[in-house]
Amino acid sequence: MFATMGALGLAPTAQAASREPVFRAPSKGDFNLKGRGAAKVVIVGGGIAGLASAYELGKAGYDVTVLEARGFTGGRNTTIRGGDTTTDLYGNKQTAKFHDGQYMNAGPGRIPQWMVTLDYCRELGVPVEVFTNVNANAYIFNERNGMKAPMRYRTAKADMYGYVSELLAKATDMGALDRQITADDQEKLLEFLKDFGDIGDTLEYTGSPRRGYRVDPAAVGTPGELLGDVPTASEVFSTNVGRYFSFEFEYDQAMLMFQPVGGMDRIPAALTKAIGSRRIRTGAAVTDIHDTPHGVTVTYTQDGRTHTVDADYCIAALPPNILAKTSHNLGSAVQTALEGCKPSSAGKIGLEYKNRWWETDHRIYGGITETDMDLSHIWYPSYGHNGDRGLIIGYYNTGTNADSYAALAPKDREARALAQGVKIHGEKYRTELASSFSHHWRQTPHLEAAWHSLSGGPESAAFAPLNKAAGRVYFAGDYLSNTDAWQHGAFTSARKAVTALHSRVLA
Repeated sequence: MFATMGALGLAPTAQAASREPVFRAPSKGDFNLKGRGAAKVVIVGGGIAGLASAYELGKAGYDVTVLEARGFTGGRNTTIRGGDTTTDLYGNKQTAKFHDGQYMNAGPGRIPQWMVTLDYCRELGVPVEVFTNVNANAYIFNERNGMKAPMRYRTAKADMYGYVSELLAKATDMGALDRQITADDQEKLLEFLKDFGDIGDTLEYTGSPRRGYRVDPAAVGTPGELLGDVPTASEVFSTNVGRYFSFEFEYDQAMLMFQPVGGMDRIPAALTKAIGSRRIRTGAAVTDIHDTPHGVTVTYTQDGRTHTVDADYCIAALPPNILAKTSHNLGSAVQTALEGCKPSSAGKIGLEYKNRWWETDHRIYGGITETDMDLSHIWYPSYGHNGDRGLIIGYYNTGTNADSYAALAPKDREARALAQGVKIHGEKYRTELASSFSHHWRQTPHLEAAWHSLSGGPESAAFAPLNKAAGRVYFAGDYLSNTDAWQHGAFTSARKAVTALHSRVLA
């Protein structure tokens, strides 16, 4: 009967039955422009702010054109895969040799769960997975503060919290807080500290199972062997391991965090598809933005030829440091504000390994190792667990550290990163390496910044000219938000710009 039904097209074929279900977003996002607009808008810059502007305006009926100087959209949301080639402003050309399935998020790498970026992932159908921001099994290694060997994050936290709890508990028990809180409150504080620092009724920190085990507990007869050699309070404080703990308390860094499955550039790819490729011109470097009483003319070069686009309005969504170098007639106040947006430096290196030794040898599945060496951070992948290969972010540094790495040739960047990583992970950090790829934002053509520093903040009077329209030109970007360097800032800035433009059109 089933075979007969299949022949008549009334039952699913074996091929159809085995096909993976297509991902469907559960609901639309939380933002829509009300009413339909009828105007032509040219958007300069195909990063997240520019793409979000085009996407939202397109839904509201506008005729949009996006001009992007680079050969692809996404701006600083860039994911490097095998075969990708870049040339920086120093002339260093690199081609990634990563294997299939391995990738490096050269720009944003994580999304806090409260940010609207996740709303766009839902609306656009971009699947997400957990990004492990804090891992108890990752390491802390402050070489400059005298640490001779790396310490597990869990061990450092147990020791620091233990000794701090002991000191505060003893101060409380000796009446040092009598004038600050009541006796009843002091008793409750002591009960909290006993548990928080695992100091018990003695109010003495002598170590704790929270530090970890030399031999993990297992079957009967293997109760486990605790880590020994508990350092003194002075030794713990002198290593400065506690400098990292506040990181996980920050509102924008607290778990859970997420990442798109397959790479962060899934977000601009989905936006680009939703906007429509015919509305986006890549390789189009804008050379002039000219505002008039009745519209905007934007001049750009593409394939060695000069072109112009006439529109009713323009949204300038390119980096402010690049816009400051672009010819325009938007006035001296705008130019001064643009020049006040100071570009910041950041760099990363992706280290692909032949095997996932950090999982098998160190039991580290995702997370970040912190260090005061100039590589700053080591990120372990939060995807592909127990696979054959894996890719570590071997450094993620900023400021002068990033600039010092950027000045090196790519092979020298790799050698410097490996020499420091070996101090934490041993020789496998070098011997198991398959390939590397390094990226620095200050040396990236058409961007030349990782993010921006605005003295006094984006809402200060100095940047007021950018927070409103200059004639028929609006401005958008994460730098014009209170979450600079996050895609959330780019999305919300774009929403602000398109809302203002749309209200003007409807009025």
